[in-house]
Amino acid sequence: MHATTPPLPGRTCDGCALCCNLLKIGALDKPAGIWCRHCSTRRRCDIYEQRPSPCVTFHCGYLTWRQVGNEWRPKDCNIVLLTELEGRRICARVDGSQPDAWRREPYHSTLRKWAAEVGPHGVQVIVSVEDRVFVILPERDVDLGVVADDEHIVTAVRQTPDGPRYDALKLKGDDPRVRRIVGGAAEGV
Repeated sequence: MHATTPPLPGRTCDGCALCCNLLKIGALDKPAGIWCRHCSTRRRCDIYEQRPSPCVTFHCGYLTWRQVGNEWRPKDCNIVLLTELEGRRICARVDGSQPDAWRREPYHSTLRKWAAEVGPHGVQVIVSVEDRVFVILPERDVDLGVVADDEHIVTAVRQTPDGPRYDALKLKGDDPRVRRIVGGAAEGV
């Protein structure tokens, strides 16, 4: 989790606590995909006034991104939007009880649109469903399966006679290709 901009006027997380399930919260020793022990109602933090700093500063994409509408409210769509890697990755974390939520419309087409817009600038769009990771590319989705802590998600583009062709793969951290790629247009976990 990381600090984000303040919520947009009129947007609140009242009645929604999906981030308390889907995100890892190191300050509470809470792994991703498990409800926080301080969220007994699944709708609001029990220790809201005393919650740790990472929880205070986190605001999901629904709360802060002007380009998303009310259909992206996490409790309704079962998806929490956030950025990672200092804004070089857009991540849609999906509730494991609704693993195909990201494939429904308007979510899937929006993710693809974002991939087409930001991919040429070295920004990745990924979907995370429990431990499984999908990279969203402008023309297709790539199922990378489980990405281990010592692996990097790498995206690249190459020119073909039919135009640009995007690809995604995962590489071990000690793979020499990672050193050439990470820090450039592609980035890893």
